[in-house]
Amino acid sequence: MEIQTEKIIADKRDERLSKVNLLKKFRDIRAFTEKLTNPLETEDFIIQVAKHASPVKWHLAHTSWFFEAFFLEKAVPDYETMHPQYSYLFNSYYLQTGDPHCRNKRGNLSRPTVKEVFDYRRYVNENVEQYIDQISEAEFTEWAKVIEIGLNHEQQHQELLLTDLKYMFAQNPLYPVYQNKELPEGSAPSTLGWTRFNEGVYEIGHEGRDFGYDNEFPRHKTYIHDFELANRLVTNGEYIAFIEAGGYEDPKWWLDEGFAAVVDDKWDSPIYWTQKDGDWFHYTLNGIKKVNLNEPVTHVSYFEADAFARWCGYRLPTEHEWEVASETQEVEGDFVEGENFHPLVADQEKKGLQQMFGNLWQWTRSSYAAYPGYQTFPGKLGEYNGKFMCNQYVLRGGSCATSKSHYRRTYRNFFHPQYRWQFTGIRLAK
Repeated sequence: MEIQTEKIIADKRDERLSKVNLLKKFRDIRAFTEKLTNPLETEDFIIQVAKHASPVKWHLAHTSWFFEAFFLEKAVPDYETMHPQYSYLFNSYYLQTGDPHCRNKRGNLSRPTVKEVFDYRRYVNENVEQYIDQISEAEFTEWAKVIEIGLNHEQQHQELLLTDLKYMFAQNPLYPVYQNKELPEGSAPSTLGWTRFNEGVYEIGHEGRDFGYDNEFPRHKTYIHDFELANRLVTNGEYIAFIEAGGYEDPKWWLDEGFAAVVDDKWDSPIYWTQKDGDWFHYTLNGIKKVNLNEPVTHVSYFEADAFARWCGYRLPTEHEWEVASETQEVEGDFVEGENFHPLVADQEKKGLQQMFGNLWQWTRSSYAAYPGYQTFPGKLGEYNGKFMCNQYVLRGGSCATSKSHYRRTYRNFFHPQYRWQFTGIRLAK
């Protein structure tokens, strides 16, 4: 039985990494990136309003450079790039491949033009597809995993493209509308419920059957105490109660660095929120909307999530607790394929845990660190995740900007605790 199971796993892996499957994924994923830019005008592609939020044009070019740097330049004999300076302009942080252009100056580049960037994408696409089409299945095996990483890398940038675009549009007093789509109002949530999990030794991490980033491995045992997880995400209405109770004014709820951010950056609500005539409004990719009290609160930092949890008398879950709880649920939710680009209200008819996947990335209290026995990706791809394991916190669950085909329950996202521009939310634990 064990040998038969191993063969099924091996066959599944071989099918996943076959030429036919990866070529179809390559075409679909590259096309979806460009589909996300369809509502934009040329001017929207260029602007960079913060160091951490790159221009749309840069995302389009960087994801193409990735396939050049890690696949085409190594696999294709005598490969010639469209422009020798693109490897400098569109590298992000891979120092082993060369010096990257200054991150905070990506918005200074009017050239290459948007048209030239799309030409560059077509050039890379043609070369990737031609090479895959020409080589044998046996030769392709050497590069299949690199292409798979490149595709998952592109899906990460699809998410960043949307969140960076929202951050950029929100700085504009005209509050541009990316799309017009009416979302359901939903009904008022029931009282917060809890699901209990018993203490014990659990296995955490990726099992290795499908794609995973290096930071999800290896699967390992960990001891977890009894805990309870809230059945849904914290709503806007519940967060407004924290605001109105003076939550942003009382340092006793905050970590020291968190309250320093409140004072220095004048935080008094989640990013994109503004108050008018006693009502709260926020910027969404559907334009300015009145805050729906029933929707999950989003765009909060780790500091805000932690302070709110303390104010409630609870805490944030650890990433291990979150993963153990997630294994009881199907991976279903409001992912980017739904094209809502905004979190949806919880289903009041559903019992037990919900909103575990999609909707919002959920802050955990776990610092981003290596699992026991962790090894980076081989070669220059080793810079992908491991070098960032310092001063960041883990988020779980995916968001309304995450692709479902990209997501798995062991996925470990990570951000600095002060960041608020991502679709981040709060799930409580006790």
